Amino acid sequence: MGKDLAHAIVPPEDRIRFRYKVRRCLDVLGELLDAEVFDTGTGMTGLEIEINLVDAEAGPVMRNAELLADLADPRFQAELGRFNIELNVPPRPIAAEGFGAFEKDILDALRTAEERAGKADGRLALIGMLPTLTPEHLILANLSENERFRALNDEIVAARGEQFPLDIRGVERLRSASGTIVPESACTSAQFHLQVPSDDFARYWNASQAMAAAQVALGANSTFLHGRRLWAETRIALFEQATDTRPDELKAQGVRPRVWFGERWITSVFDLYEENVRFFPPLLPFLGEEDPAQVRLAGGIPRLAELCMHNGTVYRWNRPVYDIMDGKPHLRVENRVLPSGPTVVDLMANAAFYFGVVRRLAEAERPVWSRFDFGTAEANFRAGARDGLDATVYWPGLGEVEVVDLVLNTLLPMAYDGLDRFGVHPAERDRLLGIIEGRCLTRRNGASWQTSAVRAAERGGLSRKDALRAMTRRYLDLQHSNEPVHTWPSDD
Repeated sequence: MGKDLAHAIVPPEDRIRFRYKVRRCLDVLGELLDAEVFDTGTGMTGLEIEINLVDAEAGPVMRNAELLADLADPRFQAELGRFNIELNVPPRPIAAEGFGAFEKDILDALRTAEERAGKADGRLALIGMLPTLTPEHLILANLSENERFRALNDEIVAARGEQFPLDIRGVERLRSASGTIVPESACTSAQFHLQVPSDDFARYWNASQAMAAAQVALGANSTFLHGRRLWAETRIALFEQATDTRPDELKAQGVRPRVWFGERWITSVFDLYEENVRFFPPLLPFLGEEDPAQVRLAGGIPRLAELCMHNGTVYRWNRPVYDIMDGKPHLRVENRVLPSGPTVVDLMANAAFYFGVVRRLAEAERPVWSRFDFGTAEANFRAGARDGLDATVYWPGLGEVEVVDLVLNTLLPMAYDGLDRFGVHPAERDRLLGIIEGRCLTRRNGASWQTSAVRAAERGGLSRKDALRAMTRRYLDLQHSNEPVHTWPSDD
């Protein structure tokens, strides 16, 4: 979510100055793109993994500040809820055995954090949505002690002007409401970053959007919320609704949501930043001292702090990232589609599938996005999130197709080819993509395993509440095996 901010009431004149500064940054970004000063490397990747803190009974533990203070590890940061933390894994190339190195780094970091959490009888849970959460957990008192989160809550609540209604219709239905954005903290994700050349950014972003449905269907791991079985990946619907700044009148006027799939294929990264500036009012209008135009005039590379801050409050499922490393600017696609968990090796398999397919699609002579409209891609995405491995989607040349068949017959071969282009070692490629194949053949991912385990517990006589608690405890035990979820035992 970004760095802490000094708490302040922003006067109206600073909001005007911020808006002006953002537009100035946008102009400078255009100049940088024209000057072709961006790093042209590709294959450098990064990961962010959001984690829940739970007690021995698998309920949330509101102690992230204490755990982070004990860890004193800059890779771990607070997330929105006091039961959330985030692990930022240092970037590296995925060539050769990069995935294996990522996996080792993550396992080592989680092992240390788990040991520290265990001092207070706590555990770590990598899961898209903690099934034991109740509305009583998602209250303002459980917002993390971080001024950015407080400012963000205050701004979004003020922009909405009324409560945030939740109405999620899945296998069952959930209707609720909140006066804060804290329900968003139920959503814990895994985010993949891929550095790409500026000239190729649009192709990689379009490819990411096109494959998002298959990604979310394969990786779904968020099926229960407040005791209800909803979507396979309920996190998508909850995130959209829990932070929607638009009352019904603004929706009717066509105002865009801040959690956004988008509305068109793009031709440049500039399109996305320009849309952010044109469609979305600032939420965190904090001004820096840098004058980006003056920095550029002097031959330097500006940080574009205000533009980046604003970009961080528009929650695209695939988001552009501008950054500077060793004095040279670069661009990344931040892929935000997937939930956390179930295991680290499952996360690595998800990453291998994404990086492989997206490269193959981006480098195709005839782009797939030129053969179907953007609205169909969004409809696919929602079908994948709602139905998981049972989803049916549209794919050019195939028409309506079951997502598991699309993956097995079309996208997995692309993933193998794409990872070869990145220079991934064949043994690593085969190990991780074999997990994706296994999920399709067994039709089991995190969401379907959770559903089966709860159904079996209920048939054994447990109430839904007790079944969810029992399932979550078992999930945590199996998670520590680091065996892929499609191999987990099921009683259903």
